[in-house]
Amino acid sequence: MKKVIYVCVMGLVLSACARNKGTDATGQGMSLRHAVLEKQDVELTERYSAAIQGKQDIAILPQVGGFLTTLCVHEGEVVKKGAPLFLIDSVNFAAALRVAEANEQAARALVATQELTYESKKALRAKDVISDYDLQLAENNLLTAKAQLAQAQAGVVNAKQNLSYTVVKSPCNGVVGNLPFREGALVSPQMPMPLTTVSDNSEMYIYFSMTEMQAMRLLRTYGSSSQAIAQMPAVRLEMADGALYPISGKVESISGVIDGQTGAVSVRTVFANPDRMLLSGGSGTIIVPTERKGVLVIPQSATYEIQNKVYVWRVVDGMAVSTIIDVTPIQNGKQYIVEKGLSAGDEIVIEGAAFIREGQKV
Repeated sequence: MKKVIYVCVMGLVLSACARNKGTDATGQGMSLRHAVLEKQDVELTERYSAAIQGKQDIAILPQVGGFLTTLCVHEGEVVKKGAPLFLIDSVNFAAALRVAEANEQAARALVATQELTYESKKALRAKDVISDYDLQLAENNLLTAKAQLAQAQAGVVNAKQNLSYTVVKSPCNGVVGNLPFREGALVSPQMPMPLTTVSDNSEMYIYFSMTEMQAMRLLRTYGSSSQAIAQMPAVRLEMADGALYPISGKVESISGVIDGQTGAVSVRTVFANPDRMLLSGGSGTIIVPTERKGVLVIPQSATYEIQNKVYVWRVVDGMAVSTIIDVTPIQNGKQYIVEKGLSAGDEIVIEGAAFIREGQKV
């Protein structure tokens, strides 16, 4: 992923600027600007392409089969948890419940009969009218009847549950997605396409990826993943139309696994979405601010390049001395952060670098 950096300078970049006359290779005088470098604090921002998802994107599938009789919602409608979304033909399931309740009543009657028989057998056995075998048989019949009652009761529970599934309800607060099925459509639990999707977008999860090197630098800066999450500043979101989302977000988790195919580390941020401006499935750009303390910032006009190496002219005892430096470009296209090669207090030529020669008086 391409990382873009820009800067908000928090102080003066250069100090002690002045115009001095130097001498070019022909001995003619030149006017050159030079300056003494000072350290300062700057705020950089790193930009990452991001994918927007609802806090919950739940695919709604029917748990029983049948014909859709009613669509209770419209696409894009905001619903509460437990609100009905669809009604499935319930005639067969209501009939199955009545059969299950009848079976339960029959099983209860059988248990009552077997209890009477068992109590009667116990009294007869006490008088030695019947054998132990007859008493044991009566007891076994009672246990069988009780087991049949338990099965019938489970059947009632199952029938009630299936009947309740004919009203498909929202599992969470959210927004209804597309409705590909209309009234009269035959649906079933095995169907490959959901009836709809309910997205809980009161808060949005926005995912982006950083390279392994960026992740390691982040962990070294803060010490650990948990400390990084706790101490990282708020992040911003640039939406697909280029507008900046008005509410800041925060980093909520950093994956502990590097993707073997991309070499990237996934990061999840969370943004409040009270006005439903953010839509699940959208895209944007996450802007992560980082502060650099005590760095040197120079104008790009002070540098020149030879064979992909960046040079600057230092002023040493009034003479121009070429110096190789390592820089990080700033997104404004006008400045560099000097990573190596210069120190605070160094004096450099800041304009006309292309016209200076080694050892030229400044």
